[in-house]
Amino acid sequence: MAAELHPRSGKLIGLSNSNRTAQRNQSVQEFNHGLVLSREPLRDRDVFTVRIDKKVNSWSGSIEIGVTALDPAALDFPSSATGLKGGSWIVSGCSVLKDGRSVLEEYGRDLDQLGEGDRVGIQQNGCGELHLWVNGQDCGAAASGLPSRLWAVVDLYGKCTQVTVVSCEPPPDTDGEEREEDEEGEEGQEPKGSSNGTRGAMGGNDNAGGGGAGGGGSTNNSPSGNAGGVAGMGAGGVTTNDALLFHEKCGTLIKLSNNNKTAERRRPLDEFNNGVVMTNRPLRHNEMFEIRIDKLVDKWSGSIEIGVTTHNPNNLDYPATMTNLRSGTIMMSGCGILTNGKGTRREYCEFSLDELQEGDHIGLMRKASGALHFYINGIDQGVAAVQTPGVVYGVVDLYGMAVKVTIVHNHNHSDRLRRNNAIMRALSPDVGRPRPALSLTPDPETPDRLLFHPNCGQKAAIIGDGRTALRPHATDDFNHGVVLSNRPLHSNEVFQVRIDKMVDKWAGSIEIGVTTHNPAYLQLPSTMTNLRSGTWMMTGNGVMHNGTTILDEYGHNLDRLKAGDTVGVVRKDDGSLHFFVNGVPQGPAAWNIPPSVYAVVDLYGQAAQATIMDDMADLPPLPDDSSEGPTALSPGSPCSVTGTATASDLRFHQLHGTNAVITNGGRTALRQNCRSEFNDAIVISNRCLRDGELFEIVIQKMVDRWSGSIEAGVTAIRPEELEFPNTMTDIDYDTWMLSGTAIMQDGNTMRNNYGCDLDSLSTGSRIGMMRTASGDLHYYINGVDQGVACTGLPPEVYAVVDLYGQCVQVSITSSSGPLDNSLCTSNITEKSFPIHSPVAGVAHRLHSKHGKNVVLLGDGCQAVRVGGYAHGIVFSAKELKTDELFEVKINEVDEQWSGSLHIGLTTLQPPDLPSCPLSGLSPSLTQLRSKVTWLLAGAEVRRNGMLQRQNYGCSLDRLTVGNRVGVKRCSDDTMHIFIDGEDMGSAATAVSKNVYAVMDLYGKVTAVSVVSSTVMEDSDSVKASSLSSDSCSEGEEDTTPVSGGGQCENEPALVPTAMVFLENHGKNIQLSNQNLTAARVSSYNQGLLVTAQALPRQQLFQVAIDRLNSSWTSSLSLGVIGHSPDRLNFPSTACCLKRSVWLLQRDSVFHNSLKICENYGPNLDTCPEGTVLGLLVDASGCLHLFVNGMDQGVAAQDIPSPCYPLIDLYGQCEQVCMSPYTHTLGRRVTGRCPGACVFAGIKESVCWTPPPEVNPNKTCEYQALCSRFKDLLTLPDGYFNEDAKYNLCYCESCHKLRGDETYYKRGEPPRDYALPFGWCRFALRIKPHCEVPNAFKKWHIAYHGTSVGALRRTLDQTESASVFSASPVKTEGHGSYSEPEENSTPEWEVPCVQLSPTMRYSGLEAFAPKVQFRDPRSLRCHQAQVGFQVCVRPGSYKVGPQTLGISESLDPRFSNTEIEWITKEKGGTLLYGLLVRIE
Repeated sequence: MAAELHPRSGKLIGLSNSNRTAQRNQSVQEFNHGLVLSREPLRDRDVFTVRIDKKVNSWSGSIEIGVTALDPAALDFPSSATGLKGGSWIVSGCSVLKDGRSVLEEYGRDLDQLGEGDRVGIQQNGCGELHLWVNGQDCGAAASGLPSRLWAVVDLYGKCTQVTVVSCEPPPDTDGEEREEDEEGEEGQEPKGSSNGTRGAMGGNDNAGGGGAGGGGSTNNSPSGNAGGVAGMGAGGVTTNDALLFHEKCGTLIKLSNNNKTAERRRPLDEFNNGVVMTNRPLRHNEMFEIRIDKLVDKWSGSIEIGVTTHNPNNLDYPATMTNLRSGTIMMSGCGILTNGKGTRREYCEFSLDELQEGDHIGLMRKASGALHFYINGIDQGVAAVQTPGVVYGVVDLYGMAVKVTIVHNHNHSDRLRRNNAIMRALSPDVGRPRPALSLTPDPETPDRLLFHPNCGQKAAIIGDGRTALRPHATDDFNHGVVLSNRPLHSNEVFQVRIDKMVDKWAGSIEIGVTTHNPAYLQLPSTMTNLRSGTWMMTGNGVMHNGTTILDEYGHNLDRLKAGDTVGVVRKDDGSLHFFVNGVPQGPAAWNIPPSVYAVVDLYGQAAQATIMDDMADLPPLPDDSSEGPTALSPGSPCSVTGTATASDLRFHQLHGTNAVITNGGRTALRQNCRSEFNDAIVISNRCLRDGELFEIVIQKMVDRWSGSIEAGVTAIRPEELEFPNTMTDIDYDTWMLSGTAIMQDGNTMRNNYGCDLDSLSTGSRIGMMRTASGDLHYYINGVDQGVACTGLPPEVYAVVDLYGQCVQVSITSSSGPLDNSLCTSNITEKSFPIHSPVAGVAHRLHSKHGKNVVLLGDGCQAVRVGGYAHGIVFSAKELKTDELFEVKINEVDEQWSGSLHIGLTTLQPPDLPSCPLSGLSPSLTQLRSKVTWLLAGAEVRRNGMLQRQNYGCSLDRLTVGNRVGVKRCSDDTMHIFIDGEDMGSAATAVSKNVYAVMDLYGKVTAVSVVSSTVMEDSDSVKASSLSSDSCSEGEEDTTPVSGGGQCENEPALVPTAMVFLENHGKNIQLSNQNLTAARVSSYNQGLLVTAQALPRQQLFQVAIDRLNSSWTSSLSLGVIGHSPDRLNFPSTACCLKRSVWLLQRDSVFHNSLKICENYGPNLDTCPEGTVLGLLVDASGCLHLFVNGMDQGVAAQDIPSPCYPLIDLYGQCEQVCMSPYTHTLGRRVTGRCPGACVFAGIKESVCWTPPPEVNPNKTCEYQALCSRFKDLLTLPDGYFNEDAKYNLCYCESCHKLRGDETYYKRGEPPRDYALPFGWCRFALRIKPHCEVPNAFKKWHIAYHGTSVGALRRTLDQTESASVFSASPVKTEGHGSYSEPEENSTPEWEVPCVQLSPTMRYSGLEAFAPKVQFRDPRSLRCHQAQVGFQVCVRPGSYKVGPQTLGISESLDPRFSNTEIEWITKEKGGTLLYGLLVRIE
């Protein structure tokens, strides 16, 4: 057979030398399209051999070789060999792929490590096996069962740019024969396993292993270049008995597997040490010992340690950790070196082992000179020790977070593209990008300007040209907000940032400092104080070095800073480090700081956004504090008046790239096999975009393995006519796109440096595209218009997206559709990805129709006026029910304007307004007269602008940030205004029934947020319920039943369908109780069951968890299936169902086994026995989950009809019972009429609380522990309420399951109090002759901390339910109780009782001393505290400051100046709960 290449080849290939040499053109700009094939099919045993002539370092990856059954004469050449299908076997790196899918992970030599001059060949032997040959060495069988007619394939990919065919003949019969001379006339013999002698070969060293498989045929300086010389690799590339493995003798918790190549620590969540493993033989000189981290746990501090020891594992008594070994041991721990357990080098390298992630590699090598080197992901960290003993064993300590590792024989092959790309991009931002955007005129300011580096924390984002950093979802996450400067600081250069935005949800705040770590290389930790090397941080009012406090009291406390404050850091010439707060120097914080350090800011806790302050440009104004999104849209955004389509019909088309998957009803697109495939994932919209219509997507998932990221644009090609190529840049007609910062048309760059960089976007970022009526293409990033990208687009274009490189999954947002200010709503589709309200229940929302200067944020819970002083009218999303309070909080004011917020009620129907907010509404509410409107402006009540009343209540003009304003239409047809929860009385009479709440963000008030909820449905919605209520939760609102039936007004009753479980179910299921009860009788799986009847729309299906088995992990999952289950073949678990299935598992939502939503509802694995779970499909086809009757919001949409409820009794959950509380909810899921629904004689509260007899906490271990402690107190049962349903546990699990809010109101006038989270309440008996029957409704709630010794005395002295009698007691201090002293005549008086509206104060040890006790069940020792929950009569107490001298804020709702209540009034207090807390 002729050793020639076929004349047909990839589009970038040029052939020469009689078709024996192939070269990839444009090798600096392009990395693929370099396919060549043999001219003729291979003959049996012929080795088709090529020599690598040229390589470049711009790319990752290298030559790929294999065979294909496709005839090159008729082949449509793909961009790379891995794209060949139809019977193709390709060797890529160390992997073997068949038709693009990996079939063998670790095989032979790593082709990526071959250098220029190395030879690689492919052979099909007579047995149908595929063999790879490297430098004359057979690497063994790579595949079998090959057809007889095959062509050789060579892909000049990545680094490889030129090859020459040197032979196509059978291999020599003996190992001693000379290698074939190539066509260039090379002569001479070479030893088998070495290359042509022009490169340094590993075969020349003193490797004890003898000849390797092609040692040293690489010019790569990384240790993997020496992989060929590793002993124990036979000619076939198969591990022999001499291979480097883990020794059979190991730590007590170690389990070995995978032929002793893998070690795993057992019980990683219970034990952190006893995980030492050693190699089965000593390491040879220059032999690489490399491991891959397979598994980590996020529980412990510290992580893997690796090194060498002279101890023979056969004779060693293994220590708990290797650092306990005091002889013959050198270990790398963190970023330092320990010799015999003592630190000898504190900062050996920039990488810390504690910061490595799963998939990272760690290696070591003892050089022939005796020097010991460590390698992180293939990068040599330098000499760690000199004169290492000659005989050493490799040792690994699976300590702390490290759980599982595997020895890697083919070094540097796993995740090689990710690591190489990360390194190349760190060296040069343009290297590794398929389509670099070149700038011929660089900005002279750019190189030296201090900006934030684009590599930032997982939850952080960089905006504003690198000057601003933020946590876009600061109310959801408190960490992962680390950002670094883009270059090291100069000496005496001040790095200063301004805090732009704060949230009051978390503790802690901004941290600032310096680090020696380069941000391009650094694996960013969750917080910088977790970094154990080269880092100095100011946190709070202290200074930490490498996570350890070095100064306790230093400077101003950063946790007390507010928005607008500034913090700074400077390294001076003398190496000292200084911090600044609001420009004031805080003094030296540390000394001997290295000269090259990067500034670092940790947006932690309350700190949500910060901007670098410099003199190069004006600072942007402080952002709106209430904004949840990164940026708000300007009011001048275009608006489509004619577009009538909504986002509901915009989907991804069913046709797409090979690796793309469309799910979630066409709203979500993802790239499968994202760690092995980086392209072939183009998706396109299902229809053309209309003029002015925005197509917006949100990035939901990214991987850090590849270079490059998402590409987006539009095309005039219909989806049916588009031949989906590998990447969008390969579409060469009628396509306009944005790649990185480059605008491209038909694959050619039109302009560089567009206003945004798609490669810099992170998870949560939104990308939008819009074609205007004039034919211009605009891009929107997080709702902000980036300007005109290109012009002259045809009228009908489709949106097209390429899930390329790092971008893995996107979803269409609810902002897609005709472009208006709704672009500024949340970046997550409401139906697909529920957003939880800031209040319990179903929170009020604002209507999408509003004034032209208004922007809605936070899923319609917030409104901001972004320009001028008027045009700020907003409406409630729905009509208000009778006695329903609609309340907002003022978030921001602008004192340059006069006037203030207007609020009232209107008969105007917002849905009747025009679609575009630029017209149809008056500039101010006082001019709104098209429908009857009642409003309060200042202190004046007006009707349709006409003055009705003056001097009503408190003037709204006096309100400021933090004040709350509400409006209510009462049952007597009057309008009431509420200010900070206080009813100002009747403002207007004869108010119509069908009214909306209306507000005008007028004058100085520029931003408000909704704080009310539709669950407050009774006339006392701002008051708390009494203990006599049927509810066992402290939801604190009564629900008064409506007499007569439960049917809501104007809504016909729907007859529910009786449901039972289907006889067809999982093999471990047993049904009973007329098929209403299901139990799993064995194992932990095979527990699937469905209902026999389809679930009608609007009917709530409920099951109660009857029995849990703590021997297993995980628990039940539930959902719906969209096809008949009668003949369904049930798999072992529900996650194996992949056709028309929507499943709720843990706190995630899955569709056809693919996750479409995270952080939805409570974690089902934590639900205790007695929890009632429900499913409901509403009239719109949306699936809802109910937990103990509480709607968790929309989980998924487009649920087909019919559908059948599905339950998987998995793991802990062994039995469920279909609840008798299954009922029909009527037309809506929320917004139900007040009162109760009656069905089959069973009355169910419409409040979210569970049925009274269902106690969701009956198996709470914490409550049981508190109950056992109470029993040890031997208090008489007569003190306690006999009905256990009033005993409430406030542990994290219980209060979340009930949906408790943190704060409630109680009393007349209403006053805030905090629920005692972390405590357990035991209800006290109220005596029948109690003289204060209305105390529960009209009195305030407070808490009193006390000692265990005072409990009985306090309860004994309680007469008529009064907490503390007027019996003479000498007062010795705050809240103290003491007996009169003998033979003394003190001054007797009524005791002074200390109370507080929060247990965060009353529960302090000064008031509630801790006592130690032993649990009689577990025999473990605990510490306990006790206190009382108290009703206190309004007016009987004085509010004062805390008296303990504490400077820190104890409770965010209560100031330290009003957190302590003092009363001496007899009969002014009433005990009704004993509180217990156990640590």
